Amino acid sequence: MKKPTLMMAAMLGALFFSCNSPSSESDGQDTTTAMNTANTEEAWEPLLQGDTKEGWHQLNGQATYEIKDGVVIGTTKLGEPNSFLATNKEYGDFILEYEVMVDPRMNSGVQIRSHAYEQDTTLQIKNSEGEVNESQQKKGRVYGYQVEIDPSDRGWSGGIYDEARRGWLTDLTGEEHAEARKAFKNGEWNQYRVEAKGDTIRTWVNGVPVTNLVDTMTSSGFIALQVHSTEEEEPMQVQWRNIRIQELK
Repeated sequence: MKKPTLMMAAMLGALFFSCNSPSSESDGQDTTTAMNTANTEEAWEPLLQGDTKEGWHQLNGQATYEIKDGVVIGTTKLGEPNSFLATNKEYGDFILEYEVMVDPRMNSGVQIRSHAYEQDTTLQIKNSEGEVNESQQKKGRVYGYQVEIDPSDRGWSGGIYDEARRGWLTDLTGEEHAEARKAFKNGEWNQYRVEAKGDTIRTWVNGVPVTNLVDTMTSSGFIALQVHSTEEEEPMQVQWRNIRIQELK
């Protein structure tokens, strides 16, 4: 049977431009103030229910997820593809906060407004140079916005990667991101804040503004914790704690 094709060329050419232009970054407003526009403490909802996975389910790979004393511990497993512990519930507009600590040898991320392909899918995507690239995605593959966790010297933590779809929407190249590239601290708990409202996604790492992305492709979806695939036999871990959310009206 012929696989369905998702034609996004014309639209994605425009999106690629807008995601990498100055207008997708800070527009002159005080993003630090925006970070503090939470409602009330009572509006926060914890995403973990004790030390259980109630409200969550695992997708794609079979990396190990366990919860101890309120900490989600994700452990790599050789030969497994990217694994995701996803919320059963989908979220549209929200403020999400969490803390993360990761083995400096691995890469990770948190999916927002994400989904899984309902069938085998062929993507045809036009890049910034007008070239059309094709990729095959299997049924069940998680895709969508990923808030990067990058302990490497590259330092792209807090950038936005479009998992299994368009790739990088906001990387941290350029002098304008020099402070953001230094925000993540290896060997420590790092605080993330993600605001998704309408077509705008903003991120902060340890209080430092990182991303101000405008993109209209996906307005809602699940949240998921990623354990990246690995070629290393020795297991590596990424840990999350204090995961909480405010849904915005």
